[in-house]
Formats: sequence, structure tokens, C-alpha cells
Amino acid sequence: MNLVHPKSLLNSKWTKVEVVNKEKHFTVTKLEFDEQQNVIECVLEAVINCAEYSVDWRDLKHPNRWKIGWQ
Repeated sequence: MNLVHPKSLLNSKWTKVEVVNKEKHFTVTKLEFDEQQNVIECVLEAVINCAEYSVDWRDLKHPNRWKIGWQ
């Protein structure tokens, strides 16, 4: 399991295990927190084409879907 802390997510780099549309490398470009400092929105941007995707930040913890850094 990838160790991910919500406060260190912004601008972090990720590699998607299953590549779709040649989108393999991503950067976290936006995080929104609620009053209790829980993440309510996490936006990933594909490096190859700047497409943005809103994801559940907890999905980044699964090593069968995501790897930390660009690999």
C-alpha cells in the first residue's frame, strides 16, 4: 500500500499502472479540504495532454493502480 498523507499530495507526481490514452504520468494540481481538514476534491492532471481528472485521493494508496513518482 502506498503511504499517502493528504497534506503532502499537492504537486505530487504519480504513475498510473494501467495506461489509457497514453496517459501514464500525472501531477496533483488541486486539493480542496472541508472544515475538518478532510480532502473533498483531488484533481490529477495528465502530463502528456493536460487533461484533468477528479479522483478519490484514497485510490492513490493502491499500488495495483498507482505508483508514487514518475516511473
